[in-house]
Amino acid sequence: MEQIDQRYLVQQNKISDGDKKPPVFAKVMRSKEGAFEGVSFIKSKDKASVMTVAEAKQVIDWATSKKANAHEYITKIICLGQ
Repeated sequence: MEQIDQRYLVQQNKISDGDKKPPVFAKVMRSKEGAFEGVSFIKSKDKASVMTVAEAKQVIDWATSKKANAHEYITKIICLGQ
């Protein structure tokens, strides 16, 4: 059985905050069937969703298209240990 490479987080920083405030992390919302429904950004890195690169790209695509003020944020994929 192949191991799924699931070790990435999505981190978001507000551009205007600079280094003054800590980043927020993506928590993926899924239906009971496991289908992707959206993302919530939370302060707790420990409670953030750990995902594959493909899932992380899906989160970034959702965040940049669904959030009205997405242009105010830098959203990026980071490795779990960062």
